[in-house]
Amino acid sequence: MEYINLGNSGLRVPKYILGTIPFSGTNGFEATGNVQKDEARRMVDMSLEAGINMFDTANLYSKGDAERVLGAAIKGRRDDVLLTSKTGFQLGDGPNDGGASRVNIEKSIDQSLQRLGTDYLDLYFVHLWDGRTPVEETIEAMTNLVKSGKIRYWGVSNYSGWALARTFSVAEQQPGYIPPITQQIYYTPEAREAEYELLPAGKELGIGNMIWSPLGEGLLNGKIGRNKTAPENTRQGGGWPEPWVQDEERLYKVIDALEEVASNHNASVPQIAYTWTKDRPNVGPIVIAARNEQQLKENIDSFDMQLTQEEHNLIESAARPAPLYPNWHRAMSSFEKGSPVEMPYLEGYKQSMGLDD
Repeated sequence: MEYINLGNSGLRVPKYILGTIPFSGTNGFEATGNVQKDEARRMVDMSLEAGINMFDTANLYSKGDAERVLGAAIKGRRDDVLLTSKTGFQLGDGPNDGGASRVNIEKSIDQSLQRLGTDYLDLYFVHLWDGRTPVEETIEAMTNLVKSGKIRYWGVSNYSGWALARTFSVAEQQPGYIPPITQQIYYTPEAREAEYELLPAGKELGIGNMIWSPLGEGLLNGKIGRNKTAPENTRQGGGWPEPWVQDEERLYKVIDALEEVASNHNASVPQIAYTWTKDRPNVGPIVIAARNEQQLKENIDSFDMQLTQEEHNLIESAARPAPLYPNWHRAMSSFEKGSPVEMPYLEGYKQSMGLDD
């Protein structure tokens, strides 16, 4: 397993992180999986044997039950693992039972620590942008958690580019504030919107780009296609509402490309999707997940796969984002002024516009 620094921090993390949304499968998360304590412990064993020592969860997942299952699975080996969790989604009926306020953050961290059976987290996320709470309040609350020892680092998730930049710049400029070191964002071979702002912004700001659900919340599990509907025992077949797919034909083109490349390697569609995503420009660690031990082994094995440039390009071109303004203008009129972290995307826009040399 490869280990990388998360953003500009000193925290070394594995390129693959095990996500725990399939843990427990209760309280509205039944479609995501049903991994219970014993199997979760075996999955932690398998991950550690492969060098994956970071485990990602959230108070949202099964409304705390996923944290409980993960806590039981790592019991007795806290020093061997890195733990993350998140808060922000509305989980209770009270007006302060969600968001990025000091009240919710301070209450949520104590509840998560108790469920996980630990006295600190290595990384704690604000799970969503809260435009009703002053960003200074959120930053101060997270800074205080770092200084108190309840968390080591913090990050954000599902922010827009401007919200990310504002959060980071306010934290950086205010004496005593600690900036976030990472963002967790949705990015797949089909869902490429993060290329417009989030991936280059994270790289430029020194904020690690951690990817959640590279398989598109089950869309790219190899069981869905032009003539294949999702089985009932899958997330998409079980009534899971996410993600929003902007163009079904575009999705099928991506699946076609993944299936073609998978046949070249005697591999599965998920393995190719993971491999393509982890090798993309500006991408840091990616969060993998599995509903059982067999899936986990298959997903871990994808780390050592290598795609040819032609295979990579085949998948990339299937769902390249449209060159929306100002991208078409920049690709046409000021291409050579692009930041190095933007150049792979600007080159793609030029190809889409027929401006390639």
